[in-house]
Amino acid sequence: MNSAVGSYELKTKTSEILRKVERGERFTITLRGKPVAEIVPISGRTPERQQEIDAAVIGILNFPRGKGISSDSLLDMIREGRK
Repeated sequence: MNSAVGSYELKTKTSEILRKVERGERFTITLRGKPVAEIVPISGRTPERQQEIDAAVIGILNFPRGKGISSDSLLDMIREGRK
């Protein structure tokens, strides 16, 4: 979620806002009530996004493993697909 911050508030609270951005918060900067810019963490990894990434990794690690196929069978399938 983005928090809206007016340009004057940004000017007076820059350090505080940057510390929050460092922790993953995002801010929309407004000028006379209209959005003009965003301040976002450089990595783009907000806490919510990091949770999504973590869940995806866990899903991959827990994906059921099959017996697989031999490299010869795989090569045969590739060759069949090229005909």
